[in-house]
Amino acid sequence: MSSLDAILNQYEKNQTTNTQKKFVSNEDRLKKYFAAFLPKGQKEGEKIVRILPTKDGSSPFKEVWFHEVQIQGRWQKLYDPGKNSDGSPSGERSPLNEVEEALKLTGNAQDKDLARQYRSRKFYIVKVIDRGNEEDGVKFWRFKHNYKGDGIMDKLVPLFQKRGDITDSKEGRDITLILKQVKSPNGVTYTSVSTIMTEDPTTLSDDTSSIDEWLGNDEAWKDVYAQKSVEYLEAISKGETPEWDSELKKYVYTGSEQTEMNTTTNTTEKEFTDPQSKSPQDEDLPF
Repeated sequence: MSSLDAILNQYEKNQTTNTQKKFVSNEDRLKKYFAAFLPKGQKEGEKIVRILPTKDGSSPFKEVWFHEVQIQGRWQKLYDPGKNSDGSPSGERSPLNEVEEALKLTGNAQDKDLARQYRSRKFYIVKVIDRGNEEDGVKFWRFKHNYKGDGIMDKLVPLFQKRGDITDSKEGRDITLILKQVKSPNGVTYTSVSTIMTEDPTTLSDDTSSIDEWLGNDEAWKDVYAQKSVEYLEAISKGETPEWDSELKKYVYTGSEQTEMNTTTNTTEKEFTDPQSKSPQDEDLPF
């Protein structure tokens, strides 16, 4: 193929991609997420899912780091571009991590404590089929790593150890999540996955076309979970609420042209609720 052919093919492909791109409603977008939480007012319940295997036999659980922050009174999880899956520096800029490191370097005990509020946490993301909602297709389930050894992953691993590869499409097992409404020491009510049990071995589906579709799904977590720009993260790191500027085509905030990263007490005076103490533990939403 000549360079000219390659250029023309590239252009045609891009034109086709642009014209075929369709609007995705919030309702359809939300179908991509599996959240292990109970409806309001319900104290107990259960959900059944099937964890999907990967094509290459690698672990289906992807490790990703997110900051948990309150923006206009609403909890959001913001992807941390500054960390690789193992927590090592990625080389990408991460404004919230910059604030964390700056606070730790002041030598002030209060700043060191406040630095925790800017720290990202490790989450797992895995593809599942939500039983009872198979028509939604492949969903993504995100849950937090628990450093005390009592998290969802700590409940899942023993099932693999005892039952083998429960993700196998022919002889794997669905898992049942026992959900309970509990209250944290701070008085925050959230849904806890108290127990996870395996069901009897079954095929992924009786419909072979569904199996092919689910196993052939090429979507990655980055296709589903939003990754905010550096400008957006920088605004949050300064305690500001970013707004999209359609002319500049980027997020801006009050003082964004003049404000420099402040590593003194001005930084620590911003209102920033500690996510470790008040955020819902496993009630995950796609924010």
